[in-house]
Amino acid sequence: MFAKVVVLSGLVAVVLGAALQEPVPILSQNSDVSPDGSFQWNYESADGTAQQQSGQLKQVGEEAGEAVSGSASYTDPEGNSHQLSYVADENGYQPQSADIPVAPEIPAAIARALAWNAAHPEENE
Repeated sequence: MFAKVVVLSGLVAVVLGAALQEPVPILSQNSDVSPDGSFQWNYESADGTAQQQSGQLKQVGEEAGEAVSGSASYTDPEGNSHQLSYVADENGYQPQSADIPVAPEIPAAIARALAWNAAHPEENE
């Protein structure tokens, strides 16, 4: 019985704690969707979080798609600022941020071996 009371008390404390957290006010917010399919939206909140995105329809050959670009920024609990910008189009999703790890360079010997293999495909069979 004691264990049930402790668990129930813990659950009540978690629920009340979540209910007592202040919501973060939105300082500005805009959104627009045009008849031609283009759009843009953005917001900024009181905790410094901001995001914006815009896009338009794009014809690539026989295919129709959407080209989108945007950015997001926030501050983590330690006070560090983070920013991300991106484009998503016929070339895929292309994010840019100092937070994205950079792949190490391919060692020269491996690069030469890959180039040799590409130049001599008949020997790979």
